[in-house]
Amino acid sequence: MADAKPFKPALIIVDFQEDFCPPNGSLAVPNGRSVAPVVNHLLTLPFSLKLAPRDWHPPNHTSFAANHGDSPPFTSSTTVIHPSDPSRSYTTTLWPVHCVQGTPGAQLVPELDVARVHAVIDKGMDPRVEMYSAFYDPFHVSDSGIAERLRAEGVTDVFVVGLATDFCVKATAEHALEEGFRSYIVEEGTKPVLLDQWPECRKNILAKGIKMISAEGDEITRVKSLS
Repeated sequence: MADAKPFKPALIIVDFQEDFCPPNGSLAVPNGRSVAPVVNHLLTLPFSLKLAPRDWHPPNHTSFAANHGDSPPFTSSTTVIHPSDPSRSYTTTLWPVHCVQGTPGAQLVPELDVARVHAVIDKGMDPRVEMYSAFYDPFHVSDSGIAERLRAEGVTDVFVVGLATDFCVKATAEHALEEGFRSYIVEEGTKPVLLDQWPECRKNILAKGIKMISAEGDEITRVKSLS
């Protein structure tokens, strides 16, 4: 993306939902709820677009271990086959049932200042494919329309927070980069679910060209300067 294009940042708050937060979430991220103050602070800044994508799964979603017989969550996986091209497939981890449409666990956490969010966007609604990224699934079968929305707004830089860093936040930041936006993860605004694997995951994120930044860093100062 040309540097001459005016700086226009967007904030994406990924899956900040009850099922991903202690103490009662079915897929709780350690200390996940604690990022709310940082996220809410970022929401007060002059981002051109502030979006809150959320998992909105049907009960028969393929990522639920409960839909695969006696397969235990976390340690089991399933092969997802492209709905119209059986030659294409990928393997995904099976999880506990989470963020089922209309259930309390699918709701955004009450700590989130939703009034400052421009739009809540549902994702993961196709039961046939896993969709970590807020943009689309690995096959591009299910597309949230976020990329088009960012382009329509003239966005140049995408800042990602939410849950969890090592899955949905990571995938969203990767797709933002692939779609031609400069991509950042604000570290204080997110938490990983697999703590023991996080150092290696963080290295991989940086290797892709995504910047891991501080909520007090130069990039956020640049956003503040727009006001």
